[in-house]
Amino acid sequence: MTVIGSADLTSWRAHLEAAMDARGAWPRRSPWIRDAVTALPRDRFAPDRLWRWDGHTYVPVDRYGDGEMWARELYAGLDDAAVTQVTDGLATSSLSSTGVVVDMLDSLLLEPGHRVLDLGTGYAWNAALAAHRAGPGQATSVEVDPALAAAARARLRRAQLEVHVEVGDGFAGWTARAPYDRVIATYAVERVPWAWIEQCVPGGRLVTPWGRLGHVALTVADDKSQATGWMQGLAQFMPSRDQSGPAPAFRDVRGLAPAERESLLSRDLEPLHADWDLLFTLRVALPDVLITTSVDEDGTSAWLHDRQASWASLSARSGGDVLVHEGGPRRLADELDTAWKAWVEHKQPGVYDYGMTVRRDEQYVWCHDPDSGPRWPASTT
Repeated sequence: MTVIGSADLTSWRAHLEAAMDARGAWPRRSPWIRDAVTALPRDRFAPDRLWRWDGHTYVPVDRYGDGEMWARELYAGLDDAAVTQVTDGLATSSLSSTGVVVDMLDSLLLEPGHRVLDLGTGYAWNAALAAHRAGPGQATSVEVDPALAAAARARLRRAQLEVHVEVGDGFAGWTARAPYDRVIATYAVERVPWAWIEQCVPGGRLVTPWGRLGHVALTVADDKSQATGWMQGLAQFMPSRDQSGPAPAFRDVRGLAPAERESLLSRDLEPLHADWDLLFTLRVALPDVLITTSVDEDGTSAWLHDRQASWASLSARSGGDVLVHEGGPRRLADELDTAWKAWVEHKQPGVYDYGMTVRRDEQYVWCHDPDSGPRWPASTT
């Protein structure tokens, strides 16, 4: 048994702060965030048990059983989240990575006196940082899990922060304290709930992860007819609870049936494994297609499926081309190739070239310009 002491935690905090410095990740326009992270370090909001992925399953790491490993998991890196809850083998809550938390709070443009709605309380680190900026009683946080909400209240009391923690469905926001100047969600959504925009003041700002791969900052129109804004960064996010069930795996969609089609594709698939701008573009253009990759001595191979009945296996060959096997009604390899070519034709836009517009009856992602640029409907699920 190893117990982590305050001096050890100070060292871990300094290690992560140095990593933020090295990357230049502390935002210049929001210097308050660094002060808040220093005053309210993430270890004060983490539970005594974290969960570590060992390559096959999540295994518990206890603060008072192996304190060094617990701290290592909590402060693994500025891009690493710490899993705080596992349900039926799936991660269902986490402390988001420091880099993501800082980036999203910077995108929120939070000021003292703002009324802020925080959605997905978890263990309340994000709510604590927001309350540190907004002031006593200005922050409301909504958590669907009563046990997590109770744990969050206890941590906020110990930190002497006045935050209203409510139990409820974050998709509905929290009307009792609306309107809000700022709304921030800590879990990914496929569609932005209109209730969040309704509960904002005109000109209010909303920051949320979208599509599990990036986050967007939306500004509410003066007439509240819509909210629009640019993507702010890349990260992989925990989905909302109603989306946290496992998607069908490639093997489940393919089943035991043999391939219905075979073809060759003249394309190096390496960017599918490493180019996040391309991956974000494909997420926008093919929102229902899941892409998995692996790399071996022949190159990068990929597996695609639409969660329903269509699948494609793209196997790299030593000669440089790709052998395609497909099944189901859709030709997913062709759809991938078409979207990839369109990305090249549009001069390979990156995540910061995309934005989103949300209206009551529609929402879509656009590229370069919200009015004249190409656009794609957001997922309907």
